[in-house]
Amino acid sequence: MLTQYDALPPGLLDLPAARLSEVLPGPSLIHLPGRHTPPLFVSVLLHGNEDTGWLAAQSVLKKYAAAELPRALSLFIGNVAAARSGLRRLDGQPDYNRVWPGSEEAHPAELAMMQQVVDAMRARGVFASIDIHNNTGLNPHYACVNRLDSTFLHLATLFSRIVVYFIRPRGVQSAAFAELCPAVTVECGKPGTPGSVEHAAAFMEACLHLSEFPPHPVAPHDVDLFHTVATVKVPEQVSFGFAAPDADIDFVPELDHFNFRELMHGDRLGRVRAGSPARLQALDENGKDIGDRLFDYRQDEITLRRPLMPAMLTRDERVIRQDCLCYLMERIKTPE
Repeated sequence: MLTQYDALPPGLLDLPAARLSEVLPGPSLIHLPGRHTPPLFVSVLLHGNEDTGWLAAQSVLKKYAAAELPRALSLFIGNVAAARSGLRRLDGQPDYNRVWPGSEEAHPAELAMMQQVVDAMRARGVFASIDIHNNTGLNPHYACVNRLDSTFLHLATLFSRIVVYFIRPRGVQSAAFAELCPAVTVECGKPGTPGSVEHAAAFMEACLHLSEFPPHPVAPHDVDLFHTVATVKVPEQVSFGFAAPDADIDFVPELDHFNFRELMHGDRLGRVRAGSPARLQALDENGKDIGDRLFDYRQDEITLRRPLMPAMLTRDERVIRQDCLCYLMERIKTPE
């Protein structure tokens, strides 16, 4: 269940993510005063193995240990139990970034907890929301939004000129907070990547210093904007691997090097074992499988039917099973 604090618990800023359970009983929402209100909302560790957000928050809060924050801050620390084990989520747990208001999943306890977080921030008012993540494949730092609104894009481009617009999967933190304020998810590459913590901390501090959002649209030359058209999954009954000739699907070993590369029609992703009916699933924004429009399987090779850009391709088989293989995107124009 959610625990709320009006001050930092003693010793919290001295602990790595794996030891937060020594101080926190579980998911925790910490409200801290600042010079300006309403507060900035920051969520970290929705996935327990993604610690860049926590390390960035630690860095910022240590800097202001003896000084007033530029703006009030509400910090949500999510899956403390999974962080103790260094895992995205524990077996039997839902994904903490799929159970926010608007979720299609049936996890009543976690849904109620995330609703409690949203309700608490609605009552306080909230200036902006940032959700800090890592990913498991080779990706640049980029931001994600759920609305093509100028305030959301201004917030996103404070972090990166690469911005991804998506409305699926449902139940993500940024979509829930989009009902309250400008909201963004930031992806900071793999955990431990040099410069990731510093980048996330600088973004967090920039948001704390921000007084308002510019009234004008983001200039097209300041953003590379992409739209997620499909979430690609490997069906549960299908075996897969990398350089695994006996698997139903054998992906090319360098698959995660394709992230944020604009792939062409005919580019190869892997192969299907001869005689196997295995196919990739590609869910569009309405949850419809459009895999037959995106992938070709002639001569048992998996190739693209149209130019697309993948994101979050990973070789981590556990993550692929728990979440997805990747997202496929297309470039779109910046709203005027």
